[in-house]
Amino acid sequence: MLPSLTPTEIERYRRQMMLPGLGETGQRQLKNTTALVTGVGGLGGTAALYLAVAGVGKLILVRGGNLQRDDLNRQILMTDDWVGKPRVFKAQETLAQLNPDIDIEAVCEYVSVDNIDSLLRPADIALDCAFDFKERDLLNAACVRQRTPMIEAAMNSMEAYLTTIVPGQTPCLTCLFPEKPDWDRWGFGVLGAVSGTLACLAALEAIKLITGLGEPLLGQLLTMDLARAEFAKRRPFHDPNCPTCGQLTQPSNPLATSAALC
Repeated sequence: MLPSLTPTEIERYRRQMMLPGLGETGQRQLKNTTALVTGVGGLGGTAALYLAVAGVGKLILVRGGNLQRDDLNRQILMTDDWVGKPRVFKAQETLAQLNPDIDIEAVCEYVSVDNIDSLLRPADIALDCAFDFKERDLLNAACVRQRTPMIEAAMNSMEAYLTTIVPGQTPCLTCLFPEKPDWDRWGFGVLGAVSGTLACLAALEAIKLITGLGEPLLGQLLTMDLARAEFAKRRPFHDPNCPTCGQLTQPSNPLATSAALC
């Protein structure tokens, strides 16, 4: 049974509950959802912000390391006085001030083979916003093992991509990138508006999947060249022999079989 909404929550979310296809039922589905966000920086932090203000009931924020001053052009949950401190705790503090009605857990660790399964286990959905493919591959594999839907979002300079992965139904990250791109997280410039644009779209994909609002990017890869404002949808190959997801058939996560995928 979905949780009921408090009078404060009804007031807080009134405008979005006016949307056809969301309503009070969709809002209660958001409240009933736990979302894992990895890589809480310019991309993950901004995505978490929009999940928080939309009313996702619990957020698990995962990111190791301390805030650096050159993070501040894009990490909008941070403040200058936090430089040198663990950024994930500041993210937790800022989001709690924005929406005290949700539960926020902060984990000051990088994703690793030792922690990924326990981090993902309580989650109904994951947002992959990590800064390298090592962490991304670990989350992807765990989502396949646990049959957890994952929003995959990444950017490089002025380009970005986005897709929604449902294990057993869509291509996984290994299908998309069987050979990993040569990518240096320090080797490209970052404009905050680019990571923010992608983060908003990633949060929207999660909200659509949870509530059934609109049509998620299932089996579609949205590519973006934001320098030219060019967007394209592509159909990635779902490899039946994929070493990560090739043995799966149908999704088993309750979220992946809800009205969101009807």
